[in-house]
Amino acid sequence: MKLLAVETATHACSAALYIDGQIRQRFEVAPQQHTRLILPMIDSLMNEAGLKPQQLDGLAFSRGPGSFTGVRIATGIIQGIAFGADLPVVPVSTLAALAQDFFNNNCETLAFTGMDARMGEIFWGVYEKNSQNFAQLIGEEAVTPTIEVIFPPRSGVGIGSAWEVYQSELSAALGKLVQRYESDLLPQAAAIAQLGVLGLQNNQGVAAEHAMPVYLRDKVAKKESER
Repeated sequence: MKLLAVETATHACSAALYIDGQIRQRFEVAPQQHTRLILPMIDSLMNEAGLKPQQLDGLAFSRGPGSFTGVRIATGIIQGIAFGADLPVVPVSTLAALAQDFFNNNCETLAFTGMDARMGEIFWGVYEKNSQNFAQLIGEEAVTPTIEVIFPPRSGVGIGSAWEVYQSELSAALGKLVQRYESDLLPQAAAIAQLGVLGLQNNQGVAAEHAMPVYLRDKVAKKESER
């Protein structure tokens, strides 16, 4: 199977190409540079592999949550490629990608995954490693104040930028369930590719017009009086 994945939902930017179990990736932390970087990353990967979009089996992208602009960039690029090459698309949660990357490199099997959503809230999801070593959501993803996070009564590791910004609040909420935390993890296209291939195998690919972003928050911004 051959699949192209992109991730632009945070201040990191990356593209990955999955070819029969092997993943090649381009990754750079470059705030507000995604529109300049992502297409050259894609071209570099495709040229290196000697592939054209029509030779791919599918596409995947980070559908959010994350930066409004960043999520839109990934959505637009993948929709454009999908329309042009008539390819199925797998939208992948940014939080799931964070958890997947963590599970790929650690022995723990539960991740309290959080990203700073600003305005006093976080994007939150609890993921466990399933029997196939893939990140599986427990409950639902949400945008929430730290004091209202929902989690199972099991120990795990805190991952994501929320653990840098709100470490004390989250540690107080979860107590001794938090074994440790890694706040510097950023989502990567390689994990999007892994979960995208899984999605294709499970017939979760959608047509380009149905490959839509997920923001979790109904309001992208609040009025000054609401802050």
